Amino acid sequence: MQIFKPFRFIPKKRIETETIKILQEIEKTPTYKLKFPLDASRVAEFLGLDVVWDSIPNDEKGVIAARILPLEKLIEINELIPELRGGFGESTIAHEIGHWVLHIDKNRVENCLKQDTKMIKVEPLLCRNEVNLSGIEWQAQYFASCLLMPRFKLQEMGQNRDLKQWRELYGMAEELGVTISNLVHRLKDLGWIELKENSRQIEVRK
Repeated sequence: MQIFKPFRFIPKKRIETETIKILQEIEKTPTYKLKFPLDASRVAEFLGLDVVWDSIPNDEKGVIAARILPLEKLIEINELIPELRGGFGESTIAHEIGHWVLHIDKNRVENCLKQDTKMIKVEPLLCRNEVNLSGIEWQAQYFASCLLMPRFKLQEMGQNRDLKQWRELYGMAEELGVTISNLVHRLKDLGWIELKENSRQIEVRK
């Protein structure tokens, strides 16, 4: 049975809307309550997914950073990659949640679970540490960025900060539990800041 949705273009606005819906639902749930830095594992749990750190062996294409097993409703993060600890780990878990929300047909998953799952074979969705993201990987990464660094939270944090100062950005990154590169990329994507070419000088566009 086909569990993964066919690839389709998804506008940034729609991806961001999906993350806002999840955050709003979490905020309305007393046992979860929304707080930052966002614990991506708790978000996964809220959506009915388990997260485990385990050894994931390489395949013929190389290192696998993480994978999602749809019928097990399980996200596996490769504990053999030290770089995935901290901010990178939260981003990786959020990335996998993005795949679950955007690219996996949950109705078909539930239909499969009602049957004998031993007779149904579904390959895991694999994610790798790749710099150049395209297709569904880009969509999942944009989802992760919007989830961990929602626009409303950035607006709140940026009110009394000088975004031209790196120390302020590093402070924001720490409060959000993300890497400085992820924060800068998010702010640039929002059109709030711009980095001059071959320079660390920041220009504020907000």
